[in-house]
Amino acid sequence: MVMADSIKKPVFNKRIFWDVNFDALDYDKKASFVIERVFERGDVDDIRQCRRYYGDEIICNTLINARWLALSTICLAGALFNNQLTDYKCYNIAQLNPSHWMY
Repeated sequence: MVMADSIKKPVFNKRIFWDVNFDALDYDKKASFVIERVFERGDVDDIRQCRRYYGDEIICNTLINARWLALSTICLAGALFNNQLTDYKCYNIAQLNPSHWMY
């Protein structure tokens, strides 16, 4: 997946990618990783830049097929893209593997 040259690369906060070499991160080759990480750890401005760069269709498909996302991220994506929780693969996987009761 290669983004158009006319679209300026986003400037994300380095704290989102604290565990990888931020300067060597290829936004096009690692699009799924970048999108998931921005929606998990980014703020509103980071998410806006992500949507501008990748477009809603790519982001929606990436988040729907993600193996793991926090419930809050799934709810945000569902609200942004008008999807149901059950549309997300990670939500369905979590429902099939319930955790222990928290006392």
